[in-house]
Amino acid sequence: MIRPADRPGMLLVGGGGGLVGRAILQEFSASHRIRSVHRHPVGEEPRLGVEWVRADVGAVTSWSELLDGCEIVVNLAWHRAGGARRFRPLADGLLRLTDSVAATPSVRRFVHLSVPDAPPHLETELPYLSYKRRVDRAIGGSGIPYLILRPTMLFGPGDRLLTVMMRTMHRYGRFPMFGDGDYHVSPIASLDLAAIVRKELEGPPRRSLVLGGPERWRYRDLTDRMWSALGRPPRYWRLSATGGRRVASLLEHLGSKLIYEYEVEWLVSDLLGLSPYEGLSRPLARVGPFLDATATELRAR
Repeated sequence: MIRPADRPGMLLVGGGGGLVGRAILQEFSASHRIRSVHRHPVGEEPRLGVEWVRADVGAVTSWSELLDGCEIVVNLAWHRAGGARRFRPLADGLLRLTDSVAATPSVRRFVHLSVPDAPPHLETELPYLSYKRRVDRAIGGSGIPYLILRPTMLFGPGDRLLTVMMRTMHRYGRFPMFGDGDYHVSPIASLDLAAIVRKELEGPPRRSLVLGGPERWRYRDLTDRMWSALGRPPRYWRLSATGGRRVASLLEHLGSKLIYEYEVEWLVSDLLGLSPYEGLSRPLARVGPFLDATATELRAR
């Protein structure tokens, strides 16, 4: 039996309250001592014995004390939307973290959650992506042992994508369809992503992996499958891709977090139907059972 004090240390940056953070805690809390840095407490941390450090990642000026005793650093911190004034401080905080990791001999791997390729003009013009790539490049050029993971659409309990889509279908009886729906996605489970982190920690250092789930869906077929899980025939608000971006932009300006303009453009660009990860000893979770379970929960409310 490994005594708790002898477990390797992990610094979880961005916290355990999000979709991926919860999966990381579930995967690693029994085998690692975890220190979690984020602004607000979450319910799982005390039960799992996680040390919570209240801090804004962008405001941390010195990471050395937080890195003390840590062998693995996992960064999940990023915003979903905003301008340069929001992303610049976060990127600067992560660059300071990168420099501190490079100066901490005990850290044997820096795991950084990034995103797949997007349309070229979004990569350079959208702060969400341009600052993300700045951090990606800094980690890649730092000389430290790193693992950059770039998963496509993630799903899991309480996610902000598939669950929200099904909730919208259930509530309103219709759902927007951008263009013809012939673009593709390959959803991957958050728990599978956490298992991939564990697997790849033992692999070669300095790697960047693009990750898809086990099935490459045409988007329209995936949304039809959601309707089927809800026991309803598909009903759509038909929008052109341009019209979808305009509606999303209007919702964004009204304060909605349902969908953002760049997300519509990224989706219809057909860049998210990535090949499946094949390194686990078990099959990746398929999205169908998750959709059925989510539909059951929605109907029970």
